[in-house]
Amino acid sequence: MNAPTSIQTINGPDGKPAFVVIPYADYVAQHAHDNDLIPHEVVRRALADDVPPARAWREYLGFTQAEVAERLGVSQSAYAQQEASTRMRKGTREKISAALGITPAQLDF
Repeated sequence: MNAPTSIQTINGPDGKPAFVVIPYADYVAQHAHDNDLIPHEVVRRALADDVPPARAWREYLGFTQAEVAERLGVSQSAYAQQEASTRMRKGTREKISAALGITPAQLDF
């Protein structure tokens, strides 16, 4: 049984499929979870170099510890302790992710 579809295929000059067009609502639904993606550089730094995810993100985004600490309203040394933690509390993870402009889930890997 063939189900109706709203997907269109556009062929190129050679007659082979070159593009696929889908309804915008379908596209949005398929990519709604993409805001929790983690760049390869962050994952590699955390796993291969064994650094905490918060540090990997901070370095990837180009922030210093002092800049993130200022955003959090804490001292640089207090932030350094939080960043080095291997088991970050939920509230701390939420505050640091907000300061970095990412989601809490992106720090939890």
